[in-house]
Amino acid sequence: MANKPRGVHVVPDHSSGRLDWQVKTENTERAYRTLPNKAEAEAIARQVAINNQAELYIHNKDGRIAERNSYGNDPFPPKG
Repeated sequence: MANKPRGVHVVPDHSSGRLDWQVKTENTERAYRTLPNKAEAEAIARQVAINNQAELYIHNKDGRIAERNSYGNDPFPPKG
């Protein structure tokens, strides 16, 4: 049985000479999907994160994390 990813990332990909967006899961080398539109990549990544109860990280064009959402075991209220 495969391990569920702990994080799902939407990251920019400039390898084709244009700006594409990849949906990547942690602990994998290959992208789950590569799309030309960031909104489409976010929608797919959100569904993957929900299905796997994982964290979703959405990156900017420069690669920095712009948004983060938790779809896993996120206790409320937080400790501390």
